[in-house]
Amino acid sequence: MAQFVVRNIENGVKARLQRRARRNGRSMEEEVRDILRNAVTEQDPPSKGLGTEISALFTRAGVDSDIPELRGHEIRPASFEE
Repeated sequence: MAQFVVRNIENGVKARLQRRARRNGRSMEEEVRDILRNAVTEQDPPSKGLGTEISALFTRAGVDSDIPELRGHEIRPASFEE
């Protein structure tokens, strides 16, 4: 099995890990292994595109008409000069 060392953990974080491990009846090392195991097995929600996210914001604001996609346009930085 692989091993790694995590340095410079804040004292408060270590204390909370110790309390959590005690509550769960485990060593702190086993508690950290369990936390890491769970962190990498959780399914991330499918990522949506930026346009879908923006459209969802407008839908919550009461806009229910289609918002056309803009594709094939050159991306240019904003100009604030008059």
